[in-house]
Amino acid sequence: MGAIPFDTLKLAGALREKAQFTPEQAEGVADALAGAFQDRVAAKDDLALPEQRLTIKIGGMLVVAVGVLTALLKLIS
Repeated sequence: MGAIPFDTLKLAGALREKAQFTPEQAEGVADALAGAFQDRVAAKDDLALPEQRLTIKIGGMLVVAVGVLTALLKLIS
């Protein structure tokens, strides 16, 4: 997984100034958010396998639909 560059010092400063957090609270929140962003970001490579699976499923459904339509046309004729 990829990581988002995250400026914890800038966030902690903003939390202290604008939200009136204590220095300990601001640093804790900034570190927690930085950790969450580092662990949860999906990279382009992480999305390749689900995309491939979806393509295969759609292709399978298309084959089944064509088969059903062909069978119905033969039944009607």
